[in-house]
Amino acid sequence: MKTERRSVIKRLFASVVGVLGVNAIAQAETTSAGKEAFNITKQDDVPLFSGSTKYNGLVFVAGKGAHFEGDVKAHADHVLKELEAELKKAGSSMEKVLKVNVYLADLADYKAMNEVYQGRFGSKPPVRTTVATYGGVPGNSLVEMDCIAYV
Repeated sequence: MKTERRSVIKRLFASVVGVLGVNAIAQAETTSAGKEAFNITKQDDVPLFSGSTKYNGLVFVAGKGAHFEGDVKAHADHVLKELEAELKKAGSSMEKVLKVNVYLADLADYKAMNEVYQGRFGSKPPVRTTVATYGGVPGNSLVEMDCIAYV
């Protein structure tokens, strides 16, 4: 009798897990179809990365750098303007940014970068992580930033 009951319970459990698993896969397929990518960069005609991706009410903006001669203030200003433009394309704004990552080529530029950064995200600034990179920022930028915002 105990063996029969265990067997019935196992079959019931397996069917419930199976239904839930199929439902989860169907839901994932439905929501991934809602992903929007903007400004796709290609390498050898193959998609490499997007400038931003919008999914489920969030906007993920790829790292933006400044690839010209100038000091960290000029680079930070350029990068922040690039972030803002990317956010606008995706239907968001600087005031809706939740998280920013800042990558500095030299930690000695922290104070100068902050002078340009301050106030750019409205009265409720996002959380932020700032690190100095080992070996520099790609493309010889003095600063690179990426962010996550909501729409």
